[in-house]
Amino acid sequence: METLEIHRVESISVSRKWLAFALCVVAYTLSGTVSTLMSVYLPVAIPELKGAAVSEAELGEIGAYVNAIYLYGWMCGGLLFGVISDRIGRKISLTLVTALYGLSTCLVTIVPDWYSLLAIRFTAGMGVGGVLLITTVYISEIWHDRGRAVILGVLAVCFPIGIVTTGSLNLLFSNWRTAFGIGLIPVVAALLIFLLLPESDRWKGVKQARGSQESIFDAHNRPNVLKGSLIFGAVLIGLWGIFSWLPTWAQTLLASGQDGQKERGLLMILLGMGGITGGVFSGILMNRFGKRSTLMGTFATCVVMCGILFVTNRTFSNIIYFETAVLAFCFGISQGALSSYIPELFPVAVRGTATGFCFNVGRFFTATAVFFIGSLVTVLGGFGNALLVFSLPFAIALIVTFRSK
Repeated sequence: METLEIHRVESISVSRKWLAFALCVVAYTLSGTVSTLMSVYLPVAIPELKGAAVSEAELGEIGAYVNAIYLYGWMCGGLLFGVISDRIGRKISLTLVTALYGLSTCLVTIVPDWYSLLAIRFTAGMGVGGVLLITTVYISEIWHDRGRAVILGVLAVCFPIGIVTTGSLNLLFSNWRTAFGIGLIPVVAALLIFLLLPESDRWKGVKQARGSQESIFDAHNRPNVLKGSLIFGAVLIGLWGIFSWLPTWAQTLLASGQDGQKERGLLMILLGMGGITGGVFSGILMNRFGKRSTLMGTFATCVVMCGILFVTNRTFSNIIYFETAVLAFCFGISQGALSSYIPELFPVAVRGTATGFCFNVGRFFTATAVFFIGSLVTVLGGFGNALLVFSLPFAIALIVTFRSK
């Protein structure tokens, strides 16, 4: 059976594997851009869509709807398209999800009001959730064993590269609608995926021969499912709460009349660059200190840096760039380490199902938490105090990891 699987992988030529990887990189990278593009343009997009000036509290409330609905879509896409890809194949499913988030992003350029924006961002989130899942599964199935871990690691780094692209677009385009025209690229990529990529031979060879009766909710697996969901969900809540609102918070620190385009763009670039470098260093740190110790140190540093960033800064200064970079570096380490830590909590027979469950349940809680930040802005008296609350999930992740064996 193992020999047969190797033969199936090798039946795809090297050139077509690299073409597949290149197109997956495009889809994966731009998913990072699409995920954060609205966050950086939120302070200018919402007033235009409302047709009037908005208060800080109102901006927080509407922005909470926009960001939360996107994450709900991401969760639904991650769950739904995984099942669909098992039914109709990896290639067709990857085509659908890439086209879905590309077309949805293009539609933002003509959206008439923020109510319509909610629907479009939901479908964009569904597409991104599907892309992040299916590209990983597809590449793992067509790539040879020796290089699979390395190539998947490179693919994972593409998401924060997409965040850097967001910051660059913000610096290039002051008109937010123009920036969302980047959705044309994934639309073209979807067409090329459909026309040029091979289907996974491993998927084609599946004959519904699943003899294992093991469940992710068996007594043996249930504690790790709970632990993995808590840790990953907590980190996502902290990460997305801060990613989604940091540019808007920075805008509130600027003097009246400053448009903040440069500051918001640079902060988003730093968030992305920190994620990239942190993800690269995560493997080195885990090999040196172990996965559990690396995670605990990272979560503790996140709590400290959130306190420094959101408590000590009342006006915008260059120190915010440095503090953001350190926090983003920790974000990157956490994501790289969790990508290895959580799957290893489960036996091979249920690893994919259990890991997918932990990741997507976490996204549900993330969307819900981000949704309520609008209320926190009003209750706590500003974005800084509201974002400080998002250091608490890292403390929860630290405690759960510490208590794990």
